[in-house]
Amino acid sequence: MSELTIKRVTTRKELKSFIRFNYDLYKDCPYAVPDFMEDTLDTFDRKKNAAFEFCEAEYFMAYRDGKMVGKVAAIINNRANETWNTRIVRFGWIDFVDDMEVSRALVKAVEDWGKERGMTEIVGPLGFTDLDPEGMLFEGFEKLGSMYTIYNYPYYNDHMKALGFEEDAVWVDRTINVPYDGGEHAANQQKFFRVAKLVQDRYGFKIHKFKSKKELRDSGYIIKVFEIINTSYRDLYGYSNMTRRQMEQYAEMYLPFLNIDLISIIDDKEGKPIAIGVCMPNLSKAIQKAKSKLLPFGWWHMLKGLYWKRSKTIDLLLIGALPEYQDTGCISLLFADLIPTAQKMGFRIAECCPQLETNNKALSVWRSLDTEVTKRRHTWKKSI
Repeated sequence: MSELTIKRVTTRKELKSFIRFNYDLYKDCPYAVPDFMEDTLDTFDRKKNAAFEFCEAEYFMAYRDGKMVGKVAAIINNRANETWNTRIVRFGWIDFVDDMEVSRALVKAVEDWGKERGMTEIVGPLGFTDLDPEGMLFEGFEKLGSMYTIYNYPYYNDHMKALGFEEDAVWVDRTINVPYDGGEHAANQQKFFRVAKLVQDRYGFKIHKFKSKKELRDSGYIIKVFEIINTSYRDLYGYSNMTRRQMEQYAEMYLPFLNIDLISIIDDKEGKPIAIGVCMPNLSKAIQKAKSKLLPFGWWHMLKGLYWKRSKTIDLLLIGALPEYQDTGCISLLFADLIPTAQKMGFRIAECCPQLETNNKALSVWRSLDTEVTKRRHTWKKSI
């Protein structure tokens, strides 16, 4: 077998090749959903990604006979390490052919880079922050992926075990049947409406809706949404607080894809936002048709997926409440608003973003709905 070489990414052309390797490796896989080239380039750009205010990174590519056979990003999130008192180097955006020599060389490149900077543990797949894709899929390989999660072949996990990694955090992906009155999956939706009425009467909470994306942006509420995320996620696995610049960056990235009717914010009686629910039509098929690029024609597939030929699936991007309000029933108020909207728009299935398997409080919100865990993913860790 010819010699394997590891090369660091040093030019924008090489960075594009780094990103494209995933598209080539999964081009014949009907379940994989590619990243958008434009967004991913910005994510890896030290000048454009606000996470580089507290992160370091290096990108490695594996070559054999002049052909790329693997790639990985090495990341140190200094803020997370300080918050959790760890010395972790993360590996992310890892892809490789089914060849142990390749995966071993990629992992070693990350380990060596991390050890040079005083790290003592390697963990992944993780991104720069929690809003990047994280967790290696180990159940649900025959389910369609999404724009915000990782899809990988089953052999990835075999390689991690062989390389001495141990399983770490576990996330579950869940589908929920949208309840309809008198329908097969009506579940107990009336409970949400009853509890919502009680919550409003007892605490004076109100649903805050917006007429346009411009109003949402100009009102400053979109930043308040991210502040709720910072507070409600702060104790979760490996989380590091977002900066104001990161909030603005994520707002710019996601706002064009959001439907204003599928955003619900709960205010307390003083008008302070305390809980959020953000949904959007599932765009997995549209992204596959766009073939990872918005230009020149990918935007057309995205517009159709958002407005004219919507999927019957709705994605639950964010559901959360400030910790001091989580036991008030305010989440029922969110669902009481979102369920009728989803019904009116013709959605039949809701897909929830990955949730930590140990986050019992978050997982408990699905008790009154007809749900099924469809995927599981985890991180791998080992000492270096």
